[in-house]
Amino acid sequence: MSTARRRYLVATVLLAACGGEQVLEQIVDPAPLPVIEVASVAPNPRNVMSATVTVRARDADSVAVQFRVASADATAESATLAVRVVAGDAAVPVLGLLADVAYALRVAAFGPGGTTLGEALAFTTAALPSDLPSYTAGGPDPSPGYVAFAAGRYGLVIDNAGRVVWYRRFDPTGPGLNFQAQPNGRYVALPATPDPADVEVFVEVDPLGDETRRLGCAAGLRPRFHDLLIEPDGGYWIMCDEARTMDLTAVGGQAAARVTGTVVQHIDPDGGLLFQWRPFDHFSITDLDSASRVGATVNWTHGNALDRDADGDLLVSFRSLSEITKISTTSGAVLWRMGGLRNEFTFLDTPMPAFARQHGVRVTSAGLLQLLDNLGDPAASRAERYLVDASARTVRLVGVHAANPAAQALLGGTTQELPEGRSLVAYGNGNRVEEYDGSGVVVWRIEGNPGYVFRAQRIRSLYAPGVGTPR
Repeated sequence: MSTARRRYLVATVLLAACGGEQVLEQIVDPAPLPVIEVASVAPNPRNVMSATVTVRARDADSVAVQFRVASADATAESATLAVRVVAGDAAVPVLGLLADVAYALRVAAFGPGGTTLGEALAFTTAALPSDLPSYTAGGPDPSPGYVAFAAGRYGLVIDNAGRVVWYRRFDPTGPGLNFQAQPNGRYVALPATPDPADVEVFVEVDPLGDETRRLGCAAGLRPRFHDLLIEPDGGYWIMCDEARTMDLTAVGGQAAARVTGTVVQHIDPDGGLLFQWRPFDHFSITDLDSASRVGATVNWTHGNALDRDADGDLLVSFRSLSEITKISTTSGAVLWRMGGLRNEFTFLDTPMPAFARQHGVRVTSAGLLQLLDNLGDPAASRAERYLVDASARTVRLVGVHAANPAAQALLGGTTQELPEGRSLVAYGNGNRVEEYDGSGVVVWRIEGNPGYVFRAQRIRSLYAPGVGTPR
């Protein structure tokens, strides 16, 4: 046997014609070890706390990068997720690095024949942008992972101490208020353009901050920044603005009022319209309180959240109406209306009004929903959980998480259900972001004044934001 190659010996017993036994030695070569032919590291122009390692490898099906601060020993080493090798090539994102620090990186190539480690690559990160916001955060028992939100011109992610660990600048005006991780492992934002006549669209970016596609409404409608839900096949649900000129003199308004309603659309991965629901076909202008329909422009419905119920139908939050509406995703029929002037439910164990000008509506499980009640109590906004019995048309308040001291969110805000009954709540212009345990105790918060945070969202991984975590 050659010592230059590894091989296995397999003994096969064959019956000989004379009735005896003969042993045949069969040599089987195992798969060869992966070979790293070329590896190099380059800075990420969108985020100095990240880099891209480009690899060419043979006999490898995937590669990852091990990295550590150059002055630290090997026990402090971290690793990226593995990336599939395609036609011998792979590009590996390295995320969450410290700014202005020297690193040592090594490629690990994996294949059927085993694992090969490459030579060390030297890389030094640059300094942070001078206008990048900074934060301090903490608490006795935060959930693991990070928190993503929009701030100024940046979509960013902080760790539980408040350190910015990821960012993406959106020029010239920023990402809009809603920077959101999606279940497909990417982020979306709705940056404004300098021309007010433009119909802005959502921009989807990957964990390196590279734009992957743009997501808009069909029929030329304007997307609303408040919410977007991308599905596993790449299709998405989106809220859009439709404006019509209406004569509202009969209901105390103006003769040529410009009335804006929220349209809900389902768009397929190729941009085709699959479903559309218009409030003009189902609601009345008098569903809005009389004081809000007297001007030249009327913000009639103001949709600000949408989610799929456990049965696949749609829940939509209409802030101006103080209403949550359930809509059939097959027929478009309104299945029920909760809250506001057209409320169909009896609220049990609930102060009245149950909620007002709500945000962040989310289905947490069958029959349970969560929201930020902005102005049900004008002095103190709070996150609330409701148990809904649609057949009996009853709703029961079963949980409350409130800031201490109280926070007043006149505008904006979101909620996110977390494991073990926890919630993450952003209080919009109440300038507060807090996480609560199942009993409502604050276990983590951004200290001081984080500014207007429309949506705060916990993610487990910088490499796969939004994947496997509640919305």
